[in-house]
Amino acid sequence: MATADSVSVFAEGTFEEQIQELVDYATRSSPEDERATALQSFRDIVKSGEGAKPIEEDQERRRRALIFALDQTKGLGDGSEQEIEGYFNLLFSHLLTLWASNSPETNHHVSSLLYILTSSHSDQPSVKYRVISNLFNATPRNSALRLPIYKALLQVATENGELESLRLTRKDIEQWLQEWDISSEERSQFLKSIVEAFIKSGQPETAYHHTLAYVSSLPSSSPDGQSAAIDAIALALRLPSLFDLDPLFKLDAVVAAKDHELFSLLQIFLNSGLPEFHSWLESHPAVLEKYELDQAQLERKIRLLSFASLGFAHVGHDLPYSEVASTLQIELSQVEKWAIDVIRTGLLSGKLSQTTQSLHVYRSSARTFEREQWEALEKRLVAWKAGLASVLEVVTSAQKRGNGSAVSEVVQQVTQTGTESVQVDAA
Repeated sequence: MATADSVSVFAEGTFEEQIQELVDYATRSSPEDERATALQSFRDIVKSGEGAKPIEEDQERRRRALIFALDQTKGLGDGSEQEIEGYFNLLFSHLLTLWASNSPETNHHVSSLLYILTSSHSDQPSVKYRVISNLFNATPRNSALRLPIYKALLQVATENGELESLRLTRKDIEQWLQEWDISSEERSQFLKSIVEAFIKSGQPETAYHHTLAYVSSLPSSSPDGQSAAIDAIALALRLPSLFDLDPLFKLDAVVAAKDHELFSLLQIFLNSGLPEFHSWLESHPAVLEKYELDQAQLERKIRLLSFASLGFAHVGHDLPYSEVASTLQIELSQVEKWAIDVIRTGLLSGKLSQTTQSLHVYRSSARTFEREQWEALEKRLVAWKAGLASVLEVVTSAQKRGNGSAVSEVVQQVTQTGTESVQVDAA
């Protein structure tokens, strides 16, 4: 039998007594005559006629008794949170015991219970989280039932604005999708529901990262795949703090959308600058409004990306203000403001110098890492290796002469400059 996560169910008494408790709780708030009728119907099911097997040994009657209790379940019931949780835990326990987890009967009853749980009003939704989570954990790890159960949990959390309480991670999702016995279409729909939940909860940045998984789960040339790819591009461009656009180009569905107007815009943000952006705007005047894109926000993003590209070409060197102003199409007086902005984003780190009107770049991000960037990195590593060899030579020479101050000077310069070139007076 497939392993389920451990869920403790503390229930005393015989099967009949336990189902009796379920029926008592479910009918607690019913009118007295209806309650009496329900209890009598239950007693008719469980009583053993002459020569009949006791209910403990009669699988069919036990199922009929539980179905009767399930049919009486119309909502969370009139009880405390502890009673509600205990009631549903006991109900789930018998349900998963009397039928296989992959049976049509189990699927039907679980679907009905999930509808009751998600649609019932409660001033304290935390009990719903616990009840649905308990069902999720009680279900075998590879069961297809875990899909609708978790979608119900997503629904409750989203409706109450408490999606963070689920602590959902991409690692969890990947593991579940490997474990659950569901189709590729169901996997895609689950990922889509996660994206929609985070969008509805006002967390587009988190939604974007799940969108990448959703797009990759779809056939690249299918209508759904193409639609999802375009939505992913629009979301990536819309997010003001998202600058790493390269992962999009690794998705087959995005590459397959190469003829779409947004794809050409995405390419500009990955490889080009403001002139190309403004040229694209002239050719596509209605696209920004169609996809809810803000021109000012896009201009800011492409300026920051262009700034980072400039910095990448000047790592370890001074970047003149004039070059920044020319590339970003801004006044010289605005360079420092943009430099502070790009440093805050984490795209670049460096030190401003008003005296030399330059920015000394310590580190900068590349918009994409392809052959050109690898070649630039190789040149820096070669220069670094040569610099370290020079330092080692000076240190060895100073040690031979017993010149401690020269060694200290080298160590200090290496500490201050990191991996940049070091100049040492060998005298």
